[in-house]
Amino acid sequence: MKSDRKSRNYPGIFITLEGPEGAGKSSQLAWLGRELGERGCRVVATREPGGTPLAERLRGLIKHGSGEPLTPVTELLLLEAARAQHVAERIAPALLAGEVVICDRFMDSTLAYQGGGRGLEPELIERLNQAAVGRFRPDLTILLDLPVEEGFVRTRKRALESAATDRFESQELDFHRRVRECFLQLARREPERIRVVDARPAPDVVHQAVMELVNELF
Repeated sequence: MKSDRKSRNYPGIFITLEGPEGAGKSSQLAWLGRELGERGCRVVATREPGGTPLAERLRGLIKHGSGEPLTPVTELLLLEAARAQHVAERIAPALLAGEVVICDRFMDSTLAYQGGGRGLEPELIERLNQAAVGRFRPDLTILLDLPVEEGFVRTRKRALESAATDRFESQELDFHRRVRECFLQLARREPERIRVVDARPAPDVVHQAVMELVNELF
């Protein structure tokens, strides 16, 4: 990972957190950001879809809809548009300035959800990902893995409390099983970059496993 990062010719470090619904990505991102900040790192914590004003508006359409059905291709193009803006406005400047960027979801989620889940061609997604991210690819991707059924138990309360329906959380179990399997396939394909962490234990135990992997980058 270190030699690959050096070849990109920018001083920052890019870490992404991925995983199925309910895996605890947002909580682990916040915990990781605080710890790295306490070490003196300049940390940018962000998320996808989102991260900029325009990308956040697109997030609303992607996650909650617009009153009319989104086709899988429309969904994909909206995601990549949000990503391109996010990279250009926030991720790339931070990495070029030597900061640590931590992102809740990135390009692997698109391969898992729109590829594995929706059935779109991986080659199409890869081409659009490349156009959106350019050379700014993660140095480390932490895949927080969790059985789909357990993830649904964790997200059920959040779904009941939310006023808006999440288009992804409301998908059937088979959709989420395909998403999870695609994530695991990606990890097998890129074991040096994508490291799998069991998200079933208590959050502090998961955090320790995350930090062991992150410490390898420093």
